[in-house]
Amino acid sequence: MKENDKEVPQAVKGWNWGAFMYNIFWGIGNKTYLPLLTLIPVLNIVWIFVVGFKGNEWAWQKGDYQDVDTFKTVQATWNRAGLVQSIIAIVIFVLCMFVYASLVASILHGVY
Repeated sequence: MKENDKEVPQAVKGWNWGAFMYNIFWGIGNKTYLPLLTLIPVLNIVWIFVVGFKGNEWAWQKGDYQDVDTFKTVQATWNRAGLVQSIIAIVIFVLCMFVYASLVASILHGVY
């Protein structure tokens, strides 16, 4: 049986915020190198979602985890960091859009 043929438990499958937000670093840290495809422009827009969805399965297949609980403990740190980074990114994006909209409105109304 090849390493990639390792059975993936249902409890392992699911979304991984760490793989989504830190795709390249997460991939290297989990010995799975498909996330490096996020370095390709345009493909990366789709691939980050693939990595977020399939990342746990790839990490399980490449890792030497004794049980699901150990795997989930390791990935919980990545998940927390990725979720916090996602929230921060959304907040910054909303703030930037607010500043941009305010700037455009002030220019259009002649308020400098």
